[in-house]
Amino acid sequence: VQLQASGGGSVQAGGSLRLSCAASGSILRIDAMGWYRQAPGKQRELVANITSGDSTNYVNSVKGRFTISTDNAKNTVYLHMNSLRPEDTAVYYCNIRGRTIIYSTFDSWGQGTQVTVSS
Repeated sequence: VQLQASGGGSVQAGGSLRLSCAASGSILRIDAMGWYRQAPGKQRELVANITSGDSTNYVNSVKGRFTISTDNAKNTVYLHMNSLRPEDTAVYYCNIRGRTIIYSTFDSWGQGTQVTVSS
């Protein structure tokens, strides 16, 4: 299963961006979708995720500003980012987990998309 992420870019503080990540391949079921980020010199951290039951989880620093959503028909996950801050600057990675049509599990990562927020 391959993921294609898009939507990163440069924005001023207070601005908005939307990231998209589409999965392709022999997908039977998706169990969870999420977004992670890694800033220079820091470890990768979970930003937000959503399960097949629509349960969501956000890191405290983005609560109330970011929203994760999905289009299940398109096997796509979005991250809507509002009120962006310079500390949100990072490479953002999508992650999707599930099962293929031959019932093997997959845990796939997107290629990373840069988000830069200037003050």
